Amino acid sequence: MNYFIPRGFWYGLYLVIIVGPLFALLAGKPLPGRGLWWEFSSAMGFMSITAIGMQFALTARFKKATAPFGIDIVYYFHKYVGLLVCGFAVIHPAIIFLAHPTTIALLNPVTTPLRFKAGIISALAIVSLVVVTVVRRRFNIEYDNWRIWHRVLAVVAILAAIGHIAGVGYATQEPWKRTFWAALGLMWAWLVLYMWIARPFLVRRRPYVVEEVKGERGDNWTIRIRPKGHEGIRFLPGQFAWLSIWHSPFAMKDHPFSIASSAGRIPALEFTIKERGDFTRRIKTLSPGETVYVDAPYGSFSCDRYPAEAFVFVAGGIGAAPVMSMLRTLADRTDKRPLVLFYANKQWERAAFREELNELKERLDLRVVHIIENPPPGWQGESGFINAEMIARHVPEARGRQFFICGPVPMMDVCEKALRRLGVPVANVHSELFDIV
Repeated sequence: MNYFIPRGFWYGLYLVIIVGPLFALLAGKPLPGRGLWWEFSSAMGFMSITAIGMQFALTARFKKATAPFGIDIVYYFHKYVGLLVCGFAVIHPAIIFLAHPTTIALLNPVTTPLRFKAGIISALAIVSLVVVTVVRRRFNIEYDNWRIWHRVLAVVAILAAIGHIAGVGYATQEPWKRTFWAALGLMWAWLVLYMWIARPFLVRRRPYVVEEVKGERGDNWTIRIRPKGHEGIRFLPGQFAWLSIWHSPFAMKDHPFSIASSAGRIPALEFTIKERGDFTRRIKTLSPGETVYVDAPYGSFSCDRYPAEAFVFVAGGIGAAPVMSMLRTLADRTDKRPLVLFYANKQWERAAFREELNELKERLDLRVVHIIENPPPGWQGESGFINAEMIARHVPEARGRQFFICGPVPMMDVCEKALRRLGVPVANVHSELFDIV
């Protein structure tokens, strides 16, 4: 698998598409009487429309484009770009209203021309999209419903914006400019068709069937699935997949889960999933023979991508799933490199994989350091939360190791700060943000 198209290429391509309309704005004959603030407002509007169009590209799951960064980082970038898009969409009309107060009359939905109604609709769709996303967890908006509305509002915003641009006519007054915007529109249409039709179609052609559902400690459930009528997928240990369970891939109700099984034991795949919400609480009701659809593999969180003489893993709770994939794979390869696993849990009795980790210590040069937040009476191991002193105590040569961290965001933040204190190079620290949706 050759994932390594340089990051710089993707940075450059993204920036060219985002700022391209600004060059189109500057080129050609300027219209009289617009002034600096009007031009600046137009620039904000163009940045808004191209940025929201590229939001589709960021979530289209192009493996070549996401691999150099990690798809979890791409999704977080997508979130913050959304806030920026919202800012552009608000600044665009606000500048005109401040510089030319009489234009506030254009906000009247009854009297304003259709081209300005389209602009208002686009701005309202963008603001609504961001607001609903920000408050989703606070108001317990169901994820699958939010996701559908998220996409619908994005499409409405971009279609209305294109209508606004075409209606105003300033950016389409010359043939080459019309060609430029037509090309952008076709690219965005292709992205939507790929995301909503082409990719689900390809995933649906390669179904999996449930073989086993097994309970684990800590309200975790392991499901094992096997390809039906095809050879399955190859993946790097630590990568993840999007699973469509109880629904067709066209329903847009897939969820991301780390692959927990060994990369050397394909075509079967295993996922260990914690009960956290309405969807994951139903995992235990799966029965052997049910159909599951898999869109994979994704992610750059893998020891195979970062060759080293030794590895250190830090896992919190179910964040151990991708780490287990790496450990199981290394064991199947009879790998002899020294390994350390810091495994943090709230209670000892809820720590998944305990027995298997003991078995893996017989097959690997593996040291497991359990960290229990609320330890039982008589506990002799580490307790509380991971910190720099704890890492240094068990890995005195930390600077030369490759670290892989996966777990709750607060734990990951603390661990990354601790590693900086210990002088571990940033390039040696790899994190997986499993809560990316």
